[in-house]
Amino acid sequence: MKESPLFSKTYDFLCWLLPLTIKFPRQQRFVLAAALQKEALHFQGLLIEAAHQPSASERLCLANAELAKVRSHLRLSRDLALISPGQYEHGARLLVEIGRLLGGWIKKVSGGQTSA
Repeated sequence: MKESPLFSKTYDFLCWLLPLTIKFPRQQRFVLAAALQKEALHFQGLLIEAAHQPSASERLCLANAELAKVRSHLRLSRDLALISPGQYEHGARLLVEIGRLLGGWIKKVSGGQTSA
């Protein structure tokens, strides 16, 4: 079976994010870097769980919330000058694409109905 683009984009994001956060200053490695890493890995885990359940909607809603946390903490990393504006732009572009793919999956699972 061919792997979903959502899984490969998420994997690519993690491959980019993890080495980046390891370079955070020592004080932030245990705070912001750890939070970003944990949330991004939890997001990936929720996607994997959703793919293996007949009713994926609950896991996908949790994944959507986790993705919002990642976005917020990535922006905070930029605002605290832990990452450059260019790095933020790259990460944000990846997250937009991941969000679109996740939204499509949520829409498909919910039968085309989305909540506002």
